[in-house]
Amino acid sequence: MRGRVQRSGAAGIPQKSVKTIEMRMPRSRNAVPLTPETIGGYLEHLQAKGRAQGTIDSYSRKIKRLYRELPEDGKMIRQGTLRVWREELSQAGCTPAAINQFIVAANGYLEYMGAREFQVVDKLDAVPDPQPELTRGEYLRLLSTARSLGREQVYLLVKLFGNTDLPVQELGHVTVEAVRAGMLSVSYSCSKEIIRFPGCLCRELLDYARSRGIHTGPVFLTRNGKPIDRTNVTVSIRRLCRAAQLPEEKGSPRCLRKLYQATREGIERNITLLVEQAQDRLMEEEQLQVGWDG
Repeated sequence: MRGRVQRSGAAGIPQKSVKTIEMRMPRSRNAVPLTPETIGGYLEHLQAKGRAQGTIDSYSRKIKRLYRELPEDGKMIRQGTLRVWREELSQAGCTPAAINQFIVAANGYLEYMGAREFQVVDKLDAVPDPQPELTRGEYLRLLSTARSLGREQVYLLVKLFGNTDLPVQELGHVTVEAVRAGMLSVSYSCSKEIIRFPGCLCRELLDYARSRGIHTGPVFLTRNGKPIDRTNVTVSIRRLCRAAQLPEEKGSPRCLRKLYQATREGIERNITLLVEQAQDRLMEEEQLQVGWDG
C-alpha cells in the first residue's frame, strides 16, 4: 500500500488500515453508517487504488459535506438519502454537473462499504427538470393536514417557506430574536436582503418557541436540541405530502418558496392594474374639465 493520506479525521479519530476499517463496518439491513473512521478508510482506499491526490481531496470535501448535512441523530445513509441530498444541493444553488460529482463521490463510498443498494445511478441532465408547481389550494391542504395530525413543527415550516422568500440554508438564522424583530437580514455574495415575517406567522412562531422552552437562538430544533438541517426539513414536508395525498415531489422548501414568489407577483400585477385604472379615471375626469373639445 502507498503512503497514507495525511489528515486528522473529521472528529480527531486515529486512522486505521483499510483492512481494519473493513472489519469495523457495522451495517444494518436498512442503512449504512457514515463516520469519521469509515471516511478515513475510504480515502485510504482511494489512495491505494492510485487515485490522484487532487481527486482524493475533492472526494474528501464532498463526503465530509454529506456527513455534515446528514441528520445529527444517526449519521446513516438509507434508501432515498442520496436523492434527498441531491435535491438539497440543487436548492443550495449547485449546478447539475457539480451535483453529479457529489453523487459520484457518495456512490464510491457506498461501493467501498459494500452497500451499492443505496447508490443513485441516474445522473442529472445539464438542464434540470422544471420544478413542480404547488397551488395555493395544495398549500392550504398541507397546513390543514399538519394541524389535524398535531404536527406543529412541520406546519410552521410549510407556513414559513410558503409566505417568505427565505432560502432553506438560512433556516438556522430564524431565531427567537429575528422573529421578535419581524425580519431577518440575509447576506449574499455581494448584497443583503431583508426577509420579512408576516405578523400572524411571528405570533405562531413565538407561541411555538415558548411552548418548547426556547427563549433565544434558533426556533427549529431537533429532539436533541440542535438546529434542524435541510434534509430533515425536506423529509418532514414530503411525509406531510403523503399524508395529504399530494405528490411527494411538491414537498420541498423550494416549491413552497416558488409559490410565495408567484403569489406575490400576482398581487403586484393586480396592484399595478388598479394604479393604471385609477390613473385612467383621473384623466377622464380632467378631460371633462379641460379637454380640447370640452
